[in-house]
Amino acid sequence: MKAIRNFFEKTKPHVQKGGKYHWLHSTHDAFFTFAFVSKETSKSGTHIHDFIDLKRTMSIVVLALVPALLFGMYNVGYQHFGALGQLGTAGFWDMFLFGLLKVLPIVIVSYVVGLGIEFIFAQFRGHEVNEGFLVSGILIPLVMPVNTPLWMIAIAVAFSVIFGKEVFGGTGMNIWNPALVARAFLFFAYPGQMSGDAVWISASGVETMVDGFTGATPMAMAAAGNTDFNVWNAFIGLIPGSIGETSTVAILIGAVILLITGIGSWKIMLSTVLGGAAMGLLLNAFAGDNVYMALPFWQHLIIGGFAFGAIFMATDPVSAAQTEKGKWIYGFLIGIFAILIRVVNPAYPEGMMLAILLMNTFAPLIDHYVLEGNIKRRLKRAKVNA
Repeated sequence: MKAIRNFFEKTKPHVQKGGKYHWLHSTHDAFFTFAFVSKETSKSGTHIHDFIDLKRTMSIVVLALVPALLFGMYNVGYQHFGALGQLGTAGFWDMFLFGLLKVLPIVIVSYVVGLGIEFIFAQFRGHEVNEGFLVSGILIPLVMPVNTPLWMIAIAVAFSVIFGKEVFGGTGMNIWNPALVARAFLFFAYPGQMSGDAVWISASGVETMVDGFTGATPMAMAAAGNTDFNVWNAFIGLIPGSIGETSTVAILIGAVILLITGIGSWKIMLSTVLGGAAMGLLLNAFAGDNVYMALPFWQHLIIGGFAFGAIFMATDPVSAAQTEKGKWIYGFLIGIFAILIRVVNPAYPEGMMLAILLMNTFAPLIDHYVLEGNIKRRLKRAKVNA
C-alpha cells in the first residue's frame, strides 16, 4: 500500500493546475481518496472531523449489498438448472458460476457507463468525482431481471446518472433514488422485458424463456389469484425475480450491517415494514373473494422487492426524509403505498419502486411540515413562559 501511496504522491504535481495532465486532476483525486484518507482538511470555520467520509459510507453500503449479490448469482443458476430439471445433477458451484457469468457483465456495464459519465462531468466542471455511484452502480444490477440486455442496462444507467443526478447538481442534490430512476426508465420504456413474470434460462447457447414457468414469480401468481407458492423458498430466495431482490435472508444480513455501522436508518426500515403490514391487514379485512387482498400481510413483506426496497432504497440518505419524525412518516407511507399499488393495480403487481419514488418527491414537504410544527410548538411554549 505504501508503494501505491507513493505513486499517487509522485504523480500529484502533474495533475494539479499548471501540470501537464491537469485535466486528469478529478480522476487522480478520485482514485487516491478511494484508497486512502485525504490529507486535506478544512481551512476555515469550525468543523467536526471524522474518519468516516462519504466514500467510506458508500463502501459499507456496498459491503451490505454483497450477500444479496452473491445469493442472486446462485439463484440465477438455481432457476436455470431448475427449469431444465437438472437440480439433482448440478452442484452448488455449477449454479453459482453460471449465475456469476450472467450477472458479472451487468455489474461491469453498470459501473463502466456510470463512472465514465461521472468522471466526464467531474472533469468538465473541475470538481471532485461524486462518490454516490459506488452504491448506485451495484444497486442498479440488483433490481434488474438477469435477462435484461446489456445495451438496455447501459441506456438506463446513462439516463439515471444524467437525468437522475447530474441535472440536479450531482451526489447530494438528486431528489430521486438514482437506481430506481434507472429501473423506472426501463419499466416504462421497455415494459415487455421488465415484467419479471418469466423464468429465464440459457439452453444450448440460446437464451430464452420457458413457457411452462411463465408467471411463476410469487407476486405474479398472487396477482393472478394463485397464492399456492412455497413461502419458505420465498423467504430464502429460491424464486424467480430480479437479481438481488429474492432473498429476504440475504437482505436482512445487509440490514444488520447497515444498522451496526449506523449507516442505515432503522426508523425508515421499521416504519416501512409497519406501513406495509398495516395496509396488508386492512386489505385482509376487506378481501372478500379477492385472493390477492386476502394474502397474509407478512407474506407481502417477503415477496417482490419489498424487503430490498425497505432496507436499501427507502433509506437512501439523500432522497429520504431528513427529520427524525419525518422518517417515521416517510417510511410508513412507503409501506402503505407499496402494498396498495401492488394489490389494487392488477397491471402492476409490484409497487415498491413507485412508492419510493413517490415519497422521494414528497420527502422535502414532509420535512417542511415537521419543522414548521416544531417551530410552532416552541413559539407556543415561549409565549406561555413569557
